[in-house]
Amino acid sequence: MAQLQELFVQRFDNAPVGSVISPGRVNLIGEHTDYNDGFVSPMGIERHIEMAFRPREDRRAVLYTGADPNPFVIDIDSVDPVHGWGIYPQGVIRHFAQDGLEVRGFDAVFSSTIPSGSGLSSSAALELAVARTLTAVTEGEWDATDMALRCVRAENEWVGVACGVMDQLICATAVERAVSRIDCADYSTYPVELPGGVVVLILHSGTKRGLVDSEYNERRSTCERASVELGVKSLRYATMDMLDASGVDDLARRRARHVISENDRVLAWGRAAASGDWSEAGRLMVASHESLRDDFEVSGPALDVMVDVALDVEGVHGARLTGAGFAGACVALVAEEHADKAAATIDAAYRQRYDAVPQIIPSRPAKGTHLVDPI
Repeated sequence: MAQLQELFVQRFDNAPVGSVISPGRVNLIGEHTDYNDGFVSPMGIERHIEMAFRPREDRRAVLYTGADPNPFVIDIDSVDPVHGWGIYPQGVIRHFAQDGLEVRGFDAVFSSTIPSGSGLSSSAALELAVARTLTAVTEGEWDATDMALRCVRAENEWVGVACGVMDQLICATAVERAVSRIDCADYSTYPVELPGGVVVLILHSGTKRGLVDSEYNERRSTCERASVELGVKSLRYATMDMLDASGVDDLARRRARHVISENDRVLAWGRAAASGDWSEAGRLMVASHESLRDDFEVSGPALDVMVDVALDVEGVHGARLTGAGFAGACVALVAEEHADKAAATIDAAYRQRYDAVPQIIPSRPAKGTHLVDPI
């Protein structure tokens, strides 16, 4: 925090008035269900974006990232999309203005400990950090769920990525020491405490993905087509019996089968976690990965190798890809007494089998986007 404050002074010749921490997230189970009104079970992680800020008197937002000497300058009143990472904060600013909220210029410097392109929601964390900064400099009201949904609209409509609501919701509302079960139909959250005895390992494969927009959007549109053919509002309301009796084509059938079965797995995972049945929770995570690999086809060679490696290690209850897929990260649930050795063993075994440098990140469930006071 002190280092970020020093960097702010170097950039703006003035001290910041506040700071925001916005976590990344890892999803334990429930992938590609959020935009189908389904269930997900993510948690905030201890990797985060930290943003120091100060209000300006003009209509500009000036943002520096890390040690980059070149700022991203956003004209608050411009309706022309910018290019690069600045489109994420610009989208949040534009949606504040479109929704009739007060918008004020600000200076900001931020740093991130979230590996980019990893499936750990660095973009959602940035969006929520900007939203929290905007409410702070205007002394506006902070409603975490409302702000998360505003950021979702910004990414859908301004950035052009048809993401669901999970990433922004968990970045905004995450609870310390708990995994959240989110109902994406009504945005309600239910914390499932993660007790001692297990550790979450984030297994970054050392591979990066763009969001692979066309692939992601194709899967979303196929799910929407399947729900129409099944006669339901969304796949949240479909059943396996309905799918089996339908005449939907093979591609839509496989996509829908994943979503329907994944919703069931999220609910079963919550019951297993609440009762401390980590063997069952792990089995459900493996079944989720297999469904994402075979029916939803969003895994990739690095992710499959990482999961295979993890499942061969003592103390690992289960593992699966996390995030949109294609590359990036996996997640494993590991017995606490084996966590350190498991992390080292997974790292070494993965390097032997895949030409990439992994990053193994243990994490406890972390708090959602919040102001740091004092800075």
